[in-house]
Amino acid sequence: MFTKQTIRDLDLKGKTVLLRADYNVPLEDGKITDDYRIKQSLPTINYLLDQNVKLIICSHLGRPKAYGDASCSLFPVAKRLKQLLDKPVEFALDCVGPVAIKAANGLQPGQVLLLENLRYHSEEEANDDAFAQQLASLAEVFVQDGFGVVHRAHASTVAVTKHLPSVAGLLLAKEVDTITNVMANPKRPLMAIIGGAKIADKLDILNRFIEIADFVAVGGAMANTFLAAQGVEVGASLFDADELPTAREIIRKAEDASKQRQFVFALPHDAVVSHKIDKTAPTRIVDWTAHTIADIENYPKRPPAGASQVHEHERILDIGPFSGSFIAGGVQLANTVIWNGTMGVTETTGLQGPIGPYSHGTELIVEALLGEFGHRPFTLVGGGDTVGYVENRKLVDSFDHVSTGGGASLELMGGRKLPGVEALMDKHNVQ
Repeated sequence: MFTKQTIRDLDLKGKTVLLRADYNVPLEDGKITDDYRIKQSLPTINYLLDQNVKLIICSHLGRPKAYGDASCSLFPVAKRLKQLLDKPVEFALDCVGPVAIKAANGLQPGQVLLLENLRYHSEEEANDDAFAQQLASLAEVFVQDGFGVVHRAHASTVAVTKHLPSVAGLLLAKEVDTITNVMANPKRPLMAIIGGAKIADKLDILNRFIEIADFVAVGGAMANTFLAAQGVEVGASLFDADELPTAREIIRKAEDASKQRQFVFALPHDAVVSHKIDKTAPTRIVDWTAHTIADIENYPKRPPAGASQVHEHERILDIGPFSGSFIAGGVQLANTVIWNGTMGVTETTGLQGPIGPYSHGTELIVEALLGEFGHRPFTLVGGGDTVGYVENRKLVDSFDHVSTGGGASLELMGGRKLPGVEALMDKHNVQ
């Protein structure tokens, strides 16, 4: 149960509300290429407008190189929000100072104002209290609905809550509630499919899933580090040499878990490799099935002589067909699946569509998760590249929950507190 107050717990009628949204959306030539996060903020916005509030929205976008960096302006978001709401959206050229104050004072009940990028000011990321006071001075109530930023202690997530009554929006409450419930009370068997580039980014959830899940499958570039830790030649593949000891420790922990209960920790048994990341480059499948499940006590263990190997100049760019089928088979046995991270270089699209030469492993898993092979588990999707892939395939509505937060969802799954959530008013303080 979500333990913080939400917009449903306060009388907001006619008040001026400062809403923190997460509009950190991808832009290409000034145009939004993925508006998923904007759309997910609409239920909260519409609820607030139904209360006839004066609505001021703040957000960040990208990492501006300097104040006023046009490539990070939120103006395209204001235009898209206007289309989605089918009503005018005013835009202020700053988020604090005279320009913001004038725009806020000019608002009428039921109107919407979007402030310019918070990160044009370094004080935002510094969690500066004076900057937060300037933001707070624009409104009477603060609503946090940017799930993608609540794992960071910034002025618009933490410091601002010291100056205004602060509650959660509908999206934030839904995200936290869904993820914590799935982690605490999943319908078993519970399966975790984890991809991504670095073990360090997923260390907490890898350890936690080894403790609570029934099946953990690892793919993506992160799997290369595990394979290298086992003595598998990975050629020119991306892997983290500094994390080899960590990888070996995780495998030992997984092996211990499998001795204590029914538990599977699956690394790739085969892979799609190529000499370069290009949709026209030739590929081949390397299969080292015979030696992926090495003796945990004998690391590093070299592949047997003559085993199929990744050549010096080749890169692992996707899991192979055996690995994809093995994971898909695991999905058939699971009732809850948490998927965070694609299995290959999915951003490389194909010659005639979104499914590229290194997306087939991920696509096979998607088919399994959506019940193409007979069984459809409850699926929670998280992580920037995963959500991007699902959005690109226009499959967002096909899954049970697609999270808007990458780092926030990882930290929540890993059992960490989120500063931007902790700073909100508790439920028991409802008047």
